[in-house]
Amino acid sequence: MMGKVQDKAEELAGSAQEAFGDVTDSPEHSAKGAARKYASQASYAVRDAADTIKTQVSDKPYAGVAIAAAVGVVFGYLLGRK
Repeated sequence: MMGKVQDKAEELAGSAQEAFGDVTDSPEHSAKGAARKYASQASYAVRDAADTIKTQVSDKPYAGVAIAAAVGVVFGYLLGRK
């Protein structure tokens, strides 16, 4: 949970830095702020997806095993081709 809060704080800081760069006409600050903002948004999305997967697997463990096996078969097929 703290990771999600930290990601949201980083997103806010990135937005502020981007706005500062826009106001002061500093492309360096604007680009760094945008990169910081989008990186934290991606991190938040990954954490949210991981939490969703954990919840789904704990609720339905057999479905999780079946999906993992299917993914393994697909990777095995793709990596085994020559």
